[in-house]
Amino acid sequence: MQTDPDRERRRRWRKYHAEHERLANEWRELGYQHPPPVYPRLPRDLIGLTCGARTRAGTPCKLTAIYGSGRCKLHGGLSTGPTSAQGKARSASNGRAQKTKRTP
Repeated sequence: MQTDPDRERRRRWRKYHAEHERLANEWRELGYQHPPPVYPRLPRDLIGLTCGARTRAGTPCKLTAIYGSGRCKLHGGLSTGPTSAQGKARSASNGRAQKTKRTP
């Protein structure tokens, strides 16, 4: 099994992204007061970091637009749907409720 050479860089990317989110949330809680917070600079070696997930062809994904998880939109762990029995029941009932007409 091959190891990802960018694993450490991706770990630092997640740490950077978490700090950025923390500052943004603090600013949001303060009501977006002026001036905005000073965000940490992205380290130069993290610029151009690629997703790196394995494609069907076995090559690493080359997308550089990555989320805080360090993966791209195709490999970033998007929602796979509900997992609990409650969530599955709620999902199954979607679209079955009668629509109400809007009157202008």
